[in-house]
Amino acid sequence: MAGKASEYHRGDMDIHEQVATFHLVMNITKWGALFVAVGVLTTTLWFCTGTGFLGGAITGLVVLALGIVFLREKPAADH
Repeated sequence: MAGKASEYHRGDMDIHEQVATFHLVMNITKWGALFVAVGVLTTTLWFCTGTGFLGGAITGLVVLALGIVFLREKPAADH
């Protein structure tokens, strides 16, 4: 059973580990989605269209480069 309700004080707990875990999961999700999207795009263009391997690879590299540019961490503004 839980302790007394008066033992809990909102905002007193150190949450640095939870914040770090949240950021790790979000980064894994973000970068994993980019790599899956590039893989699906490259193989789809390679096997399902007339562009062949070279067209799929070039398009995949372009999408990967754009994804890296847009998904990078932005510098935090000091407020």
